Amino acid sequence: MNSLIKIRRDLHQIPELGFQEFKTQRYLLDYIQTLPQDRFSVKKWKTGLFVKVHGLNPSKTIGYRTDIDGLPITEETGLPFSSVHQAKMHACGHDFHMTIALGLLTHFVHNPIADDLLFIFQPAEEGPGGAEPMLQSTEMQEWMPDMIFALHIAPEYPVGTIAIKEGLLFANTSELFIELKGKGGHAALPHQTNDMVIAACTLVNQLQTIVSRNVNPLDSVVITIGKITGGTAQNIIAEKARLEGTIRTLTPEAMIKVKQRIETIVKGIETGFECEAKIDYGSMYYQVYNHESITKEFMHFIRQQSGVTLVECKEAMTGEDFGYMLKEIPGLMFWLGVDTPFGLHHAKLNPNEAAMEVAVRIMTDYITFKGNHGQV
Repeated sequence: MNSLIKIRRDLHQIPELGFQEFKTQRYLLDYIQTLPQDRFSVKKWKTGLFVKVHGLNPSKTIGYRTDIDGLPITEETGLPFSSVHQAKMHACGHDFHMTIALGLLTHFVHNPIADDLLFIFQPAEEGPGGAEPMLQSTEMQEWMPDMIFALHIAPEYPVGTIAIKEGLLFANTSELFIELKGKGGHAALPHQTNDMVIAACTLVNQLQTIVSRNVNPLDSVVITIGKITGGTAQNIIAEKARLEGTIRTLTPEAMIKVKQRIETIVKGIETGFECEAKIDYGSMYYQVYNHESITKEFMHFIRQQSGVTLVECKEAMTGEDFGYMLKEIPGLMFWLGVDTPFGLHHAKLNPNEAAMEVAVRIMTDYITFKGNHGQV
C-alpha cells in the first residue's frame, strides 16, 4: 500500500493537460523500467503508452485502460504533495487511475497468467479526446484486446464500494462553442449597431427551450452554457460575443436532434439580429455502455468478494471517452468509491487513498479469473 501512495503522490504533483503529458509519460516509463523486462513489451503513442504483458499460454488479450491527463484547475487542497504545475491539477482522479493501473501491471509482470494483458495509458481524456484516435492507432490495432476494463473514482461512495450497472453508465457528451459577430458602436447610439450581448442573451434563453420543448420529457438532455464573453467596455456596444457550453444526452439519437435544433435556432439569431454565427462542437464523447454479459459476470464476481460492497447505480450525465473503446470492444467501466466531500473537477478534491488498494485487489482477482478461466 505504501508504494501505491508514493506513486499516487508523485503523479499528483505533475498534472499535465491533454497531449502535453510529457513528464507523466516519463514517470510511467521510469517506473515500468524497474520491472522484469522479459515479461512485457512497450509501445509509445504520442504522450501515451501501451504495455503488453505476455501470457503463459494465451488464447486472448485482456485490456485495462487508464487515463493520464489533468485539468486546468488551480489546486486548493493544501496538501504537502499539491500540484507543482501552476493552474493544473489532478482534480478528476487520474492520478488514482494511473496508480491502480501500475499496481495491476506490477502484479501481473511478477505473477503471469495464461492470457496476454494490454495496459493502455491514454492521454487527453479531459480533452480534446485521446481514446478514439488511440483506438484507431496502428499500435492498438496490432495489439487489439478481446475485452477491456476501466474504472473511475466516485467521491460520493464510501471506500470499499464498487458501483456499476449494465448498459448505459455515462452519457453522450459534446462541447459547444458559438461565436457571434454583429456591429459594434457607441452605447448612446444602439440603433446604429447590432448588439451581440443582446443576441447572446437571447440565444442562451432559446437554447433552453430545446430541453423543455424539443426533447421527450421521458428522455434526459442537458444543455449548459457555462461561459459568456462579449464586449470591451461598459460604454461600447459589443460587436462580438462567444458562448461556451456542453451538451449531454442519454442516446446518440438525442445528441443528433439537439444539434439540429441548435443549428436551426442559431440561424434564427443570425436573421433576427443581422449577424454572423459560427458553431464549433469541439470534443465529442460517445456514451459509456457496459456490455451486459460481461457486466453480469463481473457483478456476480464482486458479490462473492469480501471487503467490498456492490451498488447497482443509475446512469450519470458525466462523460468519458472510454465509451469509444467500449463501442468497439466488449467490456465495462465501474465507479470506485473514494469517500470525499468534494466532487469531481473540484479544486479541493482529495480522494481517500485506501481505495487504491481495494481496486488493485479486486481487479487483480477478477483479471486472474478472466485470464485463466473466463471466456470472451
